[in-house]
Amino acid sequence: MPILFLLLGILLLILLTTVVKLDAFLSFIIVAICMGVVSGMDLSTISGSIITGMGDTLGFLAIILGFGAMLGKLISDSGAAQRISITLLNAYGKNKVIWALTTAGFIVGVPLFYGVGFVLLVPLMFTIAYRIKLPVVYLGLPMITALSATHCLLPPHPAPTALVEQFNADMGTTIIYGIIICIPIILVAGPLFARTLKKIRSNPLEAFYDRRELKDEEMPGFGISIATALFPVALMIIASATSQFVQKETVFLKIINFIGDPTIAMVLAVLFAIYTLGIKQKKKVADIADSLVDGVKSIAMILLIIGGAGALKQILTDSGTNDYLAMLLGDVNVSPIILGWGMAVAIRLSIGSATVAGLTTAGIIAPLVAQSGADPNLMVLSVGAGSIFFSHVNDSGFWLFKEYFNLSVKDTIKTWSSMEAILSVAALVAVLVMDIFI
Repeated sequence: MPILFLLLGILLLILLTTVVKLDAFLSFIIVAICMGVVSGMDLSTISGSIITGMGDTLGFLAIILGFGAMLGKLISDSGAAQRISITLLNAYGKNKVIWALTTAGFIVGVPLFYGVGFVLLVPLMFTIAYRIKLPVVYLGLPMITALSATHCLLPPHPAPTALVEQFNADMGTTIIYGIIICIPIILVAGPLFARTLKKIRSNPLEAFYDRRELKDEEMPGFGISIATALFPVALMIIASATSQFVQKETVFLKIINFIGDPTIAMVLAVLFAIYTLGIKQKKKVADIADSLVDGVKSIAMILLIIGGAGALKQILTDSGTNDYLAMLLGDVNVSPIILGWGMAVAIRLSIGSATVAGLTTAGIIAPLVAQSGADPNLMVLSVGAGSIFFSHVNDSGFWLFKEYFNLSVKDTIKTWSSMEAILSVAALVAVLVMDIFI
């Protein structure tokens, strides 16, 4: 019966989000309440489980994602992202512009949320494509591949950060593994796949690329732009790498681990950005403050959705459903990495949202990960990979790509959806290969 109730719960979540069109947060709460009732939980404890689940999940994530959004907004508003893109284009030259855009997508995609990176870089790409007379789909898809990969696989983005927390993985190690995996899969699903799409014709609306570009003197330098964008990632990687070589319990290691702690790293990154991209650029303090506030506003609903997923996870835990499922799945002779990827794929295809797919999967299989002894860092990446798979008409990202590139639904499936499927499968293969050597 617990399996039946779980399946009905997932089906209800799908119906509420795709048919009824309720927002994902409210849908999560409704499903959590229903799951608690049908699972036989004492009615007086259901509310407490929901509160505990939301609190435990957001206690860590609210700080990380809040400061991450602030950093992304400062990078966007200051012109740092535009500076990175233009400098890379000049360095690579016209003949290798596709590689420049892919690199820009990766670098900008690390600190910026997918939607922000998309609306920031795509108009620039349209302008470049118009000037050098290259097909926009061929030129732009690799850049968007990099944005999608970093969004779903690398902390401090919402879903992978939440997965790190749920699987008790290490943030720095996950970032290192994620970067290693991202590079080959982006090349396969981006520039290599794009070679087959040169005949896809796209005529973007002029409103999407006829925009004012910042003048050179209005943008920060390339060095400081790169340093600021990658500052928190660098701190976390340094802390993770140092702990492997420095003797434990030393004062030096304690300081490095403190600075590289995800929360402290994000705080330091925002302070660094306030100076490098704000004060140093002679921006008014009021304008800097507005950017910080706007950044946090942009993720308010994302935080609620993640909290809702945490509430459902807690209900599944307190009702005993997770333990029952873990016991059942423990007898299945399938790698947890493949199982996690497959579950995320199924939910992604049904619901559309990569974030919801990843968080829902994690809530279901977290006990199995602990039992199986699977590497939690690789589990974060495998579930993240599954959550990317074949975005189609029930995903807002599908329509964002379609409308910006002004494509038919058929051509959007040929390009965007196919790229997401290739990216997902390639990521799974890369995780399995890494699992052999770790």
